[in-house]
Amino acid sequence: QVQLMESGGGLVQPGGSLRLSCTASGRVLSTDAMAWYRQAPGKERELVARLRGGRDAEYASSVRDRFTISRDNAKNMVYLQMISLKHDDTAVYYCYVRNSDSTYWGQGTQVTVSS
Repeated sequence: QVQLMESGGGLVQPGGSLRLSCTASGRVLSTDAMAWYRQAPGKERELVARLRGGRDAEYASSVRDRFTISRDNAKNMVYLQMISLKHDDTAVYYCYVRNSDSTYWGQGTQVTVSS
């Protein structure tokens, strides 16, 4: 079993920055996929950024060049650095892990971009 806990969300003005963190407890290998998804009101959950094994990071086109995903395997953590935030980035952000056993989701952290 893997449990995920996100932190770092909040209210930020357009153009601002936030850094989300996700702590994973349980069995997470460096080759397991870790990702961030988000869900805005009235919309489906969408992939924001993903790291899979030794592959390059993948990003949604809407966040490329503004968001950066990274992980610290020693700490079982994954991060999402967000800059130049826009109103459209407002959503609940979820941490995601997929290992050989199953997929896991965190409870989510709210990011609100508003002036």
